[in-house]
Amino acid sequence: MPVIDVTHDIDARTLTITAEFAAPRARVWQIYADPRQLERIWGPPSHPATFVDHDFTPGGRVTYFMTGPDGQKFSGYWIIDSIDEPRGFTFRDGFADDDFNPVESLPVSVNEYTFAEKDAGTVATYLSRYDSAEALEKVLEMGIVEGASGAIDQIDVFLAG
Repeated sequence: MPVIDVTHDIDARTLTITAEFAAPRARVWQIYADPRQLERIWGPPSHPATFVDHDFTPGGRVTYFMTGPDGQKFSGYWIIDSIDEPRGFTFRDGFADDDFNPVESLPVSVNEYTFAEKDAGTVATYLSRYDSAEALEKVLEMGIVEGASGAIDQIDVFLAG
């Protein structure tokens, strides 16, 4: 299992997931830069993702939806803030309606994904910040730890295949 640590800090309004992958940093980076590869790992196994738009550049917008086992779709979007290939990227991640418009009543996270070399592999740190403790508590109640961990844990299998 790639996920080696999950911590959340309500006072700091952060959720941090750390994972180790048996692949070079540049290879892990490619997953996020390519929407077809990203579809293979974004979302837990029970909710596969489809990426509709993928402008992976500063200021770019990425839109996607995850499909649940019952066929229900859950849409989201990213706004890319910075790219530092292959070291990481920052973006805002929010919930969207079926037309990929932001759902203002649901939390938006500010994310920093970093990839560091370790031996022949990669250590990834996924840091999410929320505007309020209530926003973090809401996504924790919605199952973000289980969903994100399940998604991240798919990466080694995808890379090995």
